[in-house]
Amino acid sequence: MKKWLLTVAVAASFGAQADEGMWQPHQLPAMADELKAKGLEIDAKSISKLTEFPMNAVISLGGCTASFVSPKGLVVTNHHCAYGAIQYNSTPEKNLLQDGFLAKTFADELPATPGSRVYVTEDVTNVTERVKGGLEGKMGSDFYQGVESQEKALVAECEKEDGYRCQVYSFHGGLEYYLVKQLEIRDVRLVYNPAASVGKYGGDVDNWMWPRHTGDFSFYRAYVSKAGKPADFSSDNVPYEPKSFLKVSAKGVSDGDFVMVAGYPGRTNRYRTANEVQNQFEWAYPEGKLLRERFIEIIKDTAPEGSDERIKYESQIASLANYAKNFTSMIEFYGKSTMLADRKAREAELAAWIAKDSGREAKYGKTLAELDALIAKSKAHQERDMILSYIGSTTMLPTARSLYRLANEKQLPDMQREPGFQERDMTRLKASMERIDRRYAPSVDKAVLFDMLKRYAALPADKRLPALDKAFGIDKKFSEAKLSKTLDKMYAKTELGTKDVRLAWMDKSVADFKASKDPFIQFAVAMYDTDMAEEKKEKELDGELMKVRPQYMDAIIAYNLEQGKPVYADANSSLRVTVGHVKGYSPKDGLVAVPFTRLEGIVQKDTGVDPFDAPKKELELIKQKQYGDFYVKAIDSVPVNFLSTLDTTGGNSGSPTLNGRAELVGLLFDGVYESIIGDWAYDDNINRSIQVDSRYMLWVMKYLDHADNLLAEMEIVK
Repeated sequence: MKKWLLTVAVAASFGAQADEGMWQPHQLPAMADELKAKGLEIDAKSISKLTEFPMNAVISLGGCTASFVSPKGLVVTNHHCAYGAIQYNSTPEKNLLQDGFLAKTFADELPATPGSRVYVTEDVTNVTERVKGGLEGKMGSDFYQGVESQEKALVAECEKEDGYRCQVYSFHGGLEYYLVKQLEIRDVRLVYNPAASVGKYGGDVDNWMWPRHTGDFSFYRAYVSKAGKPADFSSDNVPYEPKSFLKVSAKGVSDGDFVMVAGYPGRTNRYRTANEVQNQFEWAYPEGKLLRERFIEIIKDTAPEGSDERIKYESQIASLANYAKNFTSMIEFYGKSTMLADRKAREAELAAWIAKDSGREAKYGKTLAELDALIAKSKAHQERDMILSYIGSTTMLPTARSLYRLANEKQLPDMQREPGFQERDMTRLKASMERIDRRYAPSVDKAVLFDMLKRYAALPADKRLPALDKAFGIDKKFSEAKLSKTLDKMYAKTELGTKDVRLAWMDKSVADFKASKDPFIQFAVAMYDTDMAEEKKEKELDGELMKVRPQYMDAIIAYNLEQGKPVYADANSSLRVTVGHVKGYSPKDGLVAVPFTRLEGIVQKDTGVDPFDAPKKELELIKQKQYGDFYVKAIDSVPVNFLSTLDTTGGNSGSPTLNGRAELVGLLFDGVYESIIGDWAYDDNINRSIQVDSRYMLWVMKYLDHADNLLAEMEIVK
C-alpha cells in the first residue's frame, strides 16, 4: 500500500477509535489535531523526531523500556525489569532482592548482569524496497535467505559507525521493513532498587490485578568512555550525558487527564486468522500454562527458599509465573468472549469485500486459503515443538548446542553466517556464557530436563526425533530410571558449568568438539545434523509465509481504510507511542474500580508475610500520615498506582508514562487481568494499563530509603 494511503487511514480513523493503537512515531504528525484535542500540549511533530525531546530520552533495555531522568545518564525502569541485575548481585549473605540497594556515590554503583545494554534509538528508515527488491520470483527458503541476506547487508552498512546496534524490523507481516539504528551503551550499572517488599509488593498474588500497591521502580546508570563513546565496563568510564532527559512530576495526574507512553512493546496478534486464534487459545495457551507451572514447581521443590540455588532462579520463577497467570487470563476470557466468532465474521466480511471487485479478487482471492494451509502445516509437530522449546529453557543442552553451532559458523565468511553467530554477536554470546554462573544450578537444571524428557518420551515415535531418542535411550522400552542415571552421569561429568571452560569453547574448532568427552558437547555433536535439517524445514515454511502473510495484511489494510478502521502495525519490539487517559473501569457487574490506589491500601493488605510484608518503617510512616510533599487532597493520601486506557503489552514494562508536557508522571508496569487478552483485541471498556505513580516513587525515595542524592540529581517539577 502507498505510504500516503496509510497516513490517510491514520488520520481518518484515529479520532473515532477511543485510545486503541500502538503508533509508529512517524505516524503521529498526521494525528496532530486529534492529539491536541485529547490533551497533548507539546508539538506532535516533536514526538516523531527520534533525536529530539522527548523521544531521545526514551530507551530500550532489550526486553523492557526505560528513560533518562538526569543529565548524568540516570535511568529509571521497573523493579521487575532490573530484577535480573538485582539477583545477579545478590547472595544469601547480601540479598539485594530482599533488602534493597542504594548507591550513595558513583563509585558504589554495581555492574548489572553481563550483557546488559541501554539502547537509544536514533534513526528509523523505511527499507522495504531494499529488502524485497529483486526477490519477487523467489519462493520458500530461497525467499527467506534472500530477505536475510539483504537485512544482513543493511545492518552491516549501518553498523560501520562504531557504538551502534542496528536491526531490520518487519511490519504488517512483511509488508514493510524498517531499519532501526540504536546507540548501544554497554556499561550499565545498578544504582538503586527498593526492597522487594516495596518493589514487588503483592508478588504473584497481585500480578495482573487491581487494586495494586506495587513500587515497581528501580534505577540504572549508563556509562561511556571519557571520549563519550560506548565502551565495555571500566573504572575509567564516566556517566553518559544524554541529549535530553525527562523531568519528573511531583504534581502527577488526576482522573481523566491525558497520558501517553513511548516504549518498546513486544508482540501483539490483532491481525491473526481465526484458525490461529483457535489453536492458540484452545491448545497452545493451556499446554503452555501447564508446562510453566510445572517448571516453577520443579524449581521450588529442588531449590530451598533462601538458598543460593533459589536466588539464582528467582528471576526465572517470576517470569514463568507472570506468563502462567497471563495464559490463565487468556483462556478464561476467550471462553467468555466472542473473539473466535468475531475473527470468522471479519474474515467472511473481508472475503465478501474481495469478491465484489475483480481486481481485488485477482490480487487477494486465494490469499486466506493459502495462509491457512501454511499455518496448518506449521502446527504439524506442535506438541513436540513446545516440549523442545521448554527443554531449550534449561541451561546445559542449549549452551552446548550454541557453542557447537558457533564452531561450525566460524568456518564461514562472516556475512554467510547465521544471524546470532556473526562477529557483531560475539560480545552478546560471551555475556550469555558469563551470566550462566548466577542463573544455573545443576540440581535444578537436571530436574527440569528430566521432567521435560519424560513428556517428550510419551509422544508417538513418529512425532519424535530419532537422534534425540538415541541420545537419551528413548525407545519402546523407555525407562525413567535409566534416563535418570544417564542425566546423573552427564551432569557429573560435564565441565560446562564452569565459566572459563564455556568461554574457552568459544574459540575451539569443530574437530575439538568431535573429539570431546564432555557428555553435553557429545550431545550437541550428535544432534547437529538433525538440528540443521529441522532448521532448513522451518526456513522453507517461513519463506512461504513471508510471501503470503503480507498479501493478507495488504488486503486487511485496504479494507480497514475503506471502513475507517485503525491502521497500525502489530507490536514487534520497535519504538511505539500510545495515548490515553487516566480512567477506572468496571470489571464486572456491580463493581467499579477507581483509577488510583493510596498508601492506606498497603496497610490494609499487609499481613507481615511475603508477598504482603511492607517494611515496618513504611507502615509506620503511613499510620502517622507522613505524606510530606506528595499529598493529594482528592484522595486524601499519596497515590501509589493508577489506571489508564493506554494500549500496551509486554515490553512496555518500564515505559515512562508522560503528561501532555512530556513530564514523567509514572512508570507503566502491568495491565489489569481483564485486559490481558488485549494482545489479541483492544476493548476500550476493559483495557487498562497499570502505572506506579511518580508521587509514590518520590515518596519512597525521600521518606523511606533516603535516596537524597538521586532526588537532587533529577529535575523534579510541580
